Amino acid sequence: MTAGITIRAVHDVASLATVADYFSDVWQTPRTAPPYPAEILHSLVHAGGAVHAAHDGQRLVGASVAVLGPERSTYSLVAAAERGLGHAVKLAQRDWALALGARTMRWTFDPLVGRNARFNLVKLGAVGTEYLVDFYGPMTDGVNDGDESDRLTVTWRLGAAAVRPEPESHGPVTRLAPDGGPLVRRDLADRYVWCRVPDDIVKLRAADPDQALRWRHAVREVFLTAYADGFRATGMSRDGWYTLTRAEGTA
Repeated sequence: MTAGITIRAVHDVASLATVADYFSDVWQTPRTAPPYPAEILHSLVHAGGAVHAAHDGQRLVGASVAVLGPERSTYSLVAAAERGLGHAVKLAQRDWALALGARTMRWTFDPLVGRNARFNLVKLGAVGTEYLVDFYGPMTDGVNDGDESDRLTVTWRLGAAAVRPEPESHGPVTRLAPDGGPLVRRDLADRYVWCRVPDDIVKLRAADPDQALRWRHAVREVFLTAYADGFRATGMSRDGWYTLTRAEGTA
């Protein structure tokens, strides 16, 4: 999937402007009002951060931005790529972070986007460590407009194995979703909670924003309750079920 793809850190103004335009296209904003302006990207690079750009020939097909954090940590502000290239972009970020002696990388994503959850939790092996309510406040881009900006923070241990066993959601249903189907399952030993998300929240938000918001509130309540009880997001099935695992030493 990555044959012919080159990924490198970019520093010059022209390359950073191209990355800014790419993010505008991904988040459906005018190029005159990019979500990550070129001058901001340039400042982040100057401060020691990294902007990576993935090219297929001359065409930009992915990009990411990361900054340094405290105590050998890094933070990924944004990453986007054409289908099949996201893993390579994240590995480029990881190589940059490891070269600086970093041990972890954190970032946030919309917990209702199941494909991103599966990529982060299963493909990379990160753990959902924090649930953030309406993190950015109102957003006006073409992807998130009209919704509340809840985000799940994930922490990626850069030296850890990516694949972990994931128990199937066989527990009894304890709550129904806005579409009338199951929303929550819980195993009888109280070690796991499973929470379902919609098949495609972006399409649902465009077609029925009220229903999308009901999903937002329903999943938020599940996560906040589970996280208060010591659970953390550790997996996502192909059919849209999170696995929330109780942390060791909590009851």
